[in-house]
Formats: sequence, C-alpha cells, structure tokens
Amino acid sequence: MIIAKPNFFLLTGGPGVGKTTLLEHLRARGECCVEETHRRVIREQVASGGSAVPWLDLQAYGERTAREDIAIFDAMADVEQRVFFDRGIPDTGGPGFTPPPWLVEAWRTRRYNAHVFVPPPWPQIYHQDAERKQTFEDCLATHQVILETYRALGYEPVLLPLTDVETRADFVLAHINGTAR
Repeated sequence: MIIAKPNFFLLTGGPGVGKTTLLEHLRARGECCVEETHRRVIREQVASGGSAVPWLDLQAYGERTAREDIAIFDAMADVEQRVFFDRGIPDTGGPGFTPPPWLVEAWRTRRYNAHVFVPPPWPQIYHQDAERKQTFEDCLATHQVILETYRALGYEPVLLPLTDVETRADFVLAHINGTAR
C-alpha cells in the first residue's frame, strides 16, 4: 500500500548545506518540524564505539538511518498538518551505498510531497565537525547522488537560493503557499 503524504515536506541535500539551520528557523516560525536521524545516529555510534557511521561502515549506517526514518514516517502517517523533515527516507546512504530491497520498497510506498527543497552546496557555510567528517568534495558528491535519487523516484527538487536563512524560509513557504515567483 502506498502512503502519500503531500503535507510532508523535505529539506534534503548534501551535508553542511544549511538544512538544519533552516529547519530550526521554520520551527521558530511555528512550523511542525522533525529533526534528522543521521547526525543523531552518528552521535550515538561514536558515543558507544559503534561502527555504523559513514566513514567506517556506510552500509550499516545507511540501513540504520533508513529504518529510523521509516519508523518516524509510519508513526506520523496520520498527521494532517504541514510537517517539515530534515532529510527523508530517500536520503539514506550516499555514494557507495547499495539500497537493500526493503528500502527500495519503502521509497516506493512512503511518499512525501513531490517538491523537495534542496539547499545547494555552499562553500562559505560548509564546515567539518565531529559528526561531519566529509570534505566539501564529498558534500558535492553526496548532493549529486541525493538529487539523482529523488529525481529517479519522481520527486521535483526545488533548489534554494544561496542567501540568508530568513530569505530561504520565506522562499520555501511562498513556494508551498503558491506565491513563489
């Protein structure tokens, strides 16, 4: 059975492009927002000495984040209000990740709004930290894989302008409300 949730909006793209900052800004404006699982999984794995992190075991990391994203989607399936997600089920993995059959099925059966919002890679705001060890070149490669994945799944990426978070939030809300230029 396909669960289509046109009220579920995704912020997606490579690491360090401003998704979380934008999500926090939308939350401050009163929007319902769901934090990404990716950084949380990394924090938990690092704290416990686990290997399911992108730089040690990309496959285990991708499958773990996918299972958690699926569980979140399913738990919220009855929510009717507008919800913004920092990444979605199709964000799993990245370059070198092989989606298992159960994940491909989840991509097909759990559908977000067709328009996914994508802050493009921006070297001026990109930085590495304890949870984001990827280089900017890795960010570019991940961004490309994510765009290709979403397009292949029938989604329409909407690239956000390279500007401040307030303007990005206005852009996203105007697009959703049908007033985008």
